[in-house]
Amino acid sequence: MFKKVLPLSTILFLRFLGLFLVLPVLSVYALELDGATPLLVGIIVGGYALTQAIFQVPFGTMSDKIGRKPTILVGLLMFLVGSLICAYSTDIYTLMFGRFLQGAGAIGSVIPAMIADLVEEEIRGKAMALMGGFIAISFAISMALGPVIASAFGISTIFLMTAGLAIIGIILLFTKVPTPPKIIHTYHDKVKTLDIFKDNNLLNMIIINAMQKGLMTMAFVLIPILLTKPEYGFGWQKSELWMAYVPAMIAGFLAMAPAAILGEKKNIPKQIFLVSIVLFLLAFLIMGFTTSSTIFVVGVVFFFMGFNMMEPLVQSMISKFARVHQKGAALGISNSAAYFFTFLGGTFAGLFLDIGNKESLVSGVAVLTLLWLIWTALKLQNPIKHSHLYIPNSEIDFDKLYALESEHIAEWYINETEKVVVVKYVSANIKEDEIKMKVTK
Repeated sequence: MFKKVLPLSTILFLRFLGLFLVLPVLSVYALELDGATPLLVGIIVGGYALTQAIFQVPFGTMSDKIGRKPTILVGLLMFLVGSLICAYSTDIYTLMFGRFLQGAGAIGSVIPAMIADLVEEEIRGKAMALMGGFIAISFAISMALGPVIASAFGISTIFLMTAGLAIIGIILLFTKVPTPPKIIHTYHDKVKTLDIFKDNNLLNMIIINAMQKGLMTMAFVLIPILLTKPEYGFGWQKSELWMAYVPAMIAGFLAMAPAAILGEKKNIPKQIFLVSIVLFLLAFLIMGFTTSSTIFVVGVVFFFMGFNMMEPLVQSMISKFARVHQKGAALGISNSAAYFFTFLGGTFAGLFLDIGNKESLVSGVAVLTLLWLIWTALKLQNPIKHSHLYIPNSEIDFDKLYALESEHIAEWYINETEKVVVVKYVSANIKEDEIKMKVTK
């Protein structure tokens, strides 16, 4: 599993590293460009996510028609060109166009789909958790390196590095990523896409993914502006921002592994999510109301801990809650919502700083986060542990199979390429032999 997932996770890591490296400092550097306002800067911080949200479904559809690898190549090339435009922009609108183009190569759902093609379903949750861990690591590394690189060499250098990361990703795509098998599934039950929203757990995961990403860009608009602009009382230099991000990066990195292990092995992702949401709530309240630089950094630390604890589990839980033939649609919808909220988070943070004040902004965020906490506590459930039974088609009585009904069997489907029937069931309540008796000749 690791050999199959590592190259794709590395490509996603490189792409997110390129996007995240600029986030800790983009808002204060963008304010210096011709035509910049806090609102436009907020749009730029989250701008890549708007085009990500728009192009998620078209890229997913394209990957089904022309293949995963060619689609990922197109996305990386668009990311490369967008990065170069950002690197050489001298006004706010050219930078905005580059950021939009960076996001238009929307491979965020294509790579999970390719992982699903390559990895057996019973270990797919672990594969998705590994992928999420790589994203969280890219986030953590960016917090430490972004401010240092920008201070020493300028933010244009970061965008040029981002273009280089895209080239490395393309090389990995064609040298290390295996070509997925062509697998056709026949399902015993058809589920409409809208049914995803009727599943409380999937709906909650969509909300969790969206809120987490929205708060992320909101934080990255606020943190550098609040710390460096004299009117907010801290008066840091841009070169000093690393002093807030490095402790946060270390704390977030240390919190990530235990959270992922407990969430997966102990099957308590709900509890991990609740702790993360509490950390988000505390982080924004601290950053919005403190006048102490030390306490402000504590708020930044809380935010990064909450983000990194949550990230490795999000994709994994969506994969576990969704039925086999819902996974692609569920991941696509969830990622589209997350990217849309990423854009909204940056835009609203910039708008509030333009027309209001930080206290009113964080008060509104606190109320929203508290409602999110209550909703998650009441609605989200930890996933049921399932086992999978593989039976060759030659042994199946298909009349019995199509009549199969049991509250302990979550679903079944026919893998026509590999000529097997796969039954997903609750092993604590029903045995393999009992299932075989129900469906075999």
